[in-house]
Amino acid sequence: MTRRRHLLVAFANPGFRRLYAVRLASQFGDGVFQASLAGAVLFNPERQAHAADVAAGFAVLLMPYCLVGPFAGVLLDRWWRQRILTVANVARAVGVLGFAAEVAAGVNGVAFYASALVLVSVSRFVLSALSAALPRVVPDPELVTANALSTTSGTLVAAVGGATAIGVRALLGNSDADYAVIAAAALVPYLLAALAANGFARTELGPSEAERRLRETPREVLRGLIAGARHVREHRPVLYGLAAIGLHRLFYGITTVCTLLLYRNYFHDDGFFRAGLAGLTQVLVAVAAGGALAAAVTPVAFRRIGPVRWPVALLAGAAATELGLALPYSMPLLLVAALLLGFVAQGVKISVDTLVQQQVADEFRGRVFSLYDTLFNVTLVVAAVLTATVLPENGYSPTSVVLITLGYAVTAIGYLHLTSRVQPPEPAVVNS
Repeated sequence: MTRRRHLLVAFANPGFRRLYAVRLASQFGDGVFQASLAGAVLFNPERQAHAADVAAGFAVLLMPYCLVGPFAGVLLDRWWRQRILTVANVARAVGVLGFAAEVAAGVNGVAFYASALVLVSVSRFVLSALSAALPRVVPDPELVTANALSTTSGTLVAAVGGATAIGVRALLGNSDADYAVIAAAALVPYLLAALAANGFARTELGPSEAERRLRETPREVLRGLIAGARHVREHRPVLYGLAAIGLHRLFYGITTVCTLLLYRNYFHDDGFFRAGLAGLTQVLVAVAAGGALAAAVTPVAFRRIGPVRWPVALLAGAAATELGLALPYSMPLLLVAALLLGFVAQGVKISVDTLVQQQVADEFRGRVFSLYDTLFNVTLVVAAVLTATVLPENGYSPTSVVLITLGYAVTAIGYLHLTSRVQPPEPAVVNS
C-alpha cells in the first residue's frame, strides 16, 4: 500500500480527523504560549537571564512533572480520554489568562514558574492522551503514517504558533505587557481544541470499561505505574527504543540549549542571518522544515528499512551533522544543521511512537506514554543543567560538539547491537 493510500485510509475515519484537529489546535496554542514564556524570560530586557537561570527555569518547569508524570499515565488508563482532552484544554485556556496577568504585573520567582509549571504539565498530559488515543481511531497498519502526520503536523503547527507570536511581538514591542498579550492569545486555540474533543463520544477514545471501573487510590496508582514499567521491561524492543530516544533527547537538548545561548550571547546579525530572537525563529523554521521532511520519508523508510535500522541510520546521521555542520559555528551552516537534526528528531520520534503503540497493550498504553513523556522532560532538564554548569555562558564549546557526535554514534551502535539480540517487530508489508 502506498503512503498516499495509508493517509486516505486514516483520513477516512472521522475519529482520526477529529483527533487530528484537537492536536493541531492544542499544539498551536502551545507554540504561542511557549514563545511568550521564552520571550518574557530570555529576551525581554526587563528580565535579564543567564545560563544558570535558563537551567533553573527548565528544572522548575519540568522536574516536578518528571516526578508526577508517570502517575498521569495511570489516569489515562482509567479516565475517559475524551474528557481529559476536553477538560484539560479548557483548564489551559483559563490558566493562560492567569499567567498573562502575572507577566503583565512583572511577577518573577517561584510564583511565576509555578504557574508556568501547571500549564506545561497539563500540555504534556494532553500530548500523552493524544498518543494513547490514536490507536482507537486508526487501524494498526496505518499507525506509522498516522503518527508521522499527527506528530509532525503538531510540531509544525507549534512552530507556526511560536513564529506567529514572535511576529506579533515585533509589531507590539518587547515589554512585559506585550508578552502578556501574546500569552493570553493562546486562550483561543485551547478553546477550539476543547470544542473539537467534546465532539467525541465519552467512550470512543478508551480506555476499556473494565479498566474504567477500577477505583483509584495512591497505592493503586503506584501499583499501576510499576506494572507499566514491568510491561516495558518485558518488551525489550520497547525498552531499547525508549533508551535510544532518551539518549538522543539528551544530546539534542544540549544542542538546543547551546543554540539558544549562541543566538543570545555569541552571534551577531550578518545580512539575512540574524541573531537574538529573530535568529532563533530562523532556526525554528529550519527545524520545522526538517520535521516535515521526516514525516514524508519516515513511513516508507520505517516499512522498507525496518523499525530498528531506520532509527539507527538517523542517529548516525545526527553524528555526522554535528561534526560537519555544527562544529564550525557558522550561522548558515547551523541552519542546515538545524534542518537535518529536526529531521532526525522527528524521524526517531515517529519510529519509537509507532513501536510503543504496536508493542504495548492498550491497558498499559497510557502509563507507558506518560513514562515516555517523562523521559523527554528528564533528559531536557539534565541537558540544561549540564549546559549551564559545564559549558561557557555564550554556548561556544567545540569540545561539547565532539562529545555529542560520539554520543550519537555510540547510541546508534548500541541500539543496533542490543536489538539484534531480541526479536524485533516485523515491518509492515508494503504494496507499492
